[in-house]
Amino acid sequence: MKVRIVRIEKDLPLPEYKTDGAVAFDIYTREAATIAPGEMKFLPTNLIIEVPVGHALIVAARSSLGAKKGLRGVNGIGIVDQDFHGPQDELKMLLTNFTSEPVSVDRGERLCQGMIVPVAKPDWEEVESIKEGSRGGFGSTG
Repeated sequence: MKVRIVRIEKDLPLPEYKTDGAVAFDIYTREAATIAPGEMKFLPTNLIIEVPVGHALIVAARSSLGAKKGLRGVNGIGIVDQDFHGPQDELKMLLTNFTSEPVSVDRGERLCQGMIVPVAKPDWEEVESIKEGSRGGFGSTG
């Protein structure tokens, strides 16, 4: 699959898969920043990605981000629609510092990862009920 991408600053790399078995590609930050304790900050990724029709781009924090940096993605994951790729639509990471100390981030540091996944859009069929009985609600399987 070919995916069209714009790098705003050409000296930073394209997203890359670090191993043959990696299912997500690493995303870098375009700017250095310091994030104060409890602060939320948008960090630019240097990328505008034209997500292919019938797909979505899922962006999540790298698994080591919390342990190594004391940062986490505010929304857990980001979902990038296939029509979000205009000239002003640089992807950004919204991170928060959950530590008691300022956290510094270097330009070009890998903080998030992305996956392009197929999506299905259902045709909703509204009904009065779906089935008899219930599993028991939230947490019912233990």
